[in-house]
Amino acid sequence: MRRPRLASTVERRLLLNYRVDPGIAATLLPPSLRPQLQRGWAVGGHCLLRIGAARPTWAPRGAGLRSENAALRFAVEWDGPDGRTQTGVYIPRRDSGSRLNTLVGGRLFPGEHHLARFTVAETPEQLDVAFAARDGGLRVDVGVDVVPELSGSRLFQDLAEASAFFRCGATGWSATASGVRLDGLLLETRDWRVEACRVRRATSSFFEALPAGAAGLDCALVMRNVAATWKPLPALAVAGGRAAA
Repeated sequence: MRRPRLASTVERRLLLNYRVDPGIAATLLPPSLRPQLQRGWAVGGHCLLRIGAARPTWAPRGAGLRSENAALRFAVEWDGPDGRTQTGVYIPRRDSGSRLNTLVGGRLFPGEHHLARFTVAETPEQLDVAFAARDGGLRVDVGVDVVPELSGSRLFQDLAEASAFFRCGATGWSATASGVRLDGLLLETRDWRVEACRVRRATSSFFEALPAGAAGLDCALVMRNVAATWKPLPALAVAGGRAAA
């Protein structure tokens, strides 16, 4: 079955980013993928995403749906069919506040989702987003202030470098329950723009459960009110050494 492309508005895409020991990160990836390094570190984190007006590209905007979602993610690279290195993100887990997303994800649209309860408070200057998965598998709580410039990051020199890095990660490969394939999804937008954030608080049950010293909080970025299209990609087989579509 051909899966439809979805049009949407990315109302908020908050990226909470961690520096991760490359050796530890490699153990968390399927064999087809390897960590994409930035200044010697692997890059992991959480994407806290509110999507509005989500609908098939042929449907009117008024038919769109709104939902809170989250993706645990790692920047990765892999060898494409022509042998060239490609970059994107590996998503071992997706969560959503929408029961519909948990039902259609992985079936009608790429990406299997777990049901979660989200708590959100936002102003133009401050963002507070938390969620707890209903199955107990993940808890995240983030509070940030939107600021003019990125500072204090050991991964990125400035906002422009960080923006360019994540723009190259528009291809996402999501884990599936079968373990034999990765669901693919491409984020397309003509309006790519991100803002820097100062982290007031951040807790992640995933990164805090890694061995001591394996991961450290680095920075946060946010994208807001951007028109975007989500394009399903052919599944990627999980195989030793090379990813095959």
